[in-house]
Amino acid sequence: MKKLLLPLLAVALLVGCDKKAEEPAKPVAAASYIDKIKARDKLIVGVFTDKPPFGFVDEAGRYVGFDTDIGRRFAKDLLGDENKVEFVAVEPASRIPFLQSDKVDLILANMTVTPERKEAVDFTHPNLKVAVQALVPNDSPVKHLDDLATRTLIVTTGTTADIWLTKNHPDWKLLKFEKNSESLQALAAGRGDAYAQDNLVLFSWAKQNPGYRVLEEKLGDEAPIAPAVKKGNIELRDWVNAELAKLGEEKFLLKLYDQYVRKELSDDTPPDSVIVEGGKWQG
Repeated sequence: MKKLLLPLLAVALLVGCDKKAEEPAKPVAAASYIDKIKARDKLIVGVFTDKPPFGFVDEAGRYVGFDTDIGRRFAKDLLGDENKVEFVAVEPASRIPFLQSDKVDLILANMTVTPERKEAVDFTHPNLKVAVQALVPNDSPVKHLDDLATRTLIVTTGTTADIWLTKNHPDWKLLKFEKNSESLQALAAGRGDAYAQDNLVLFSWAKQNPGYRVLEEKLGDEAPIAPAVKKGNIELRDWVNAELAKLGEEKFLLKLYDQYVRKELSDDTPPDSVIVEGGKWQG
């Protein structure tokens, strides 16, 4: 009898093992995106390198500027160290693709909120406000925006100016460059009659390079500028929103405005016409 029981017991054990093996594995909770950043111990941020005072490279080769310093503060509050940030240089046209391909966690590169872009990325609350205008040499006969209808207007590919002009004035002649610096160099070289861009950039250029003036008319309405995350990354978007609200309490953006932006504008420019403290857009 014992000889018969041993084989039966072995079969029962094997069957039990098979049943256990067939049981579905319990699902493992996916790590949150914030946890992913913390595990990597680094925040990856897309910034401009040629758009002072917002994002540029100083003489020592260090990434600096209004947007760049926000990125460092984000890294400090999220990871405990402002140096735990990796800056990735972007151009206007590469900002959205870099988010979509996970090359960066976040874009802090003067990105104006538009309906078209909101289809492709998720914006946080704003940190700046801007309008698009045109820069011309002082001796230019151009007085009004419509005067450019028969002339060559320089734009940087993928900027709000490029998008707005392509949509609203498809018959106008646009000369496009990939970099803001290339566009400004083209204007200085006389390759175009005007350069359309965010007015804060133009005011800064005109102040640093005497001989240019900004046309008063605006291309479209004043609009918010905001950080952007990959479409659907609600967790990181909400973290940035909470962070902007917290920074607003200590007037952090005003400090950056005083450090980087104030000297680029006329003395009577009110800071709240440029910055959106605490993410509270009043558009």
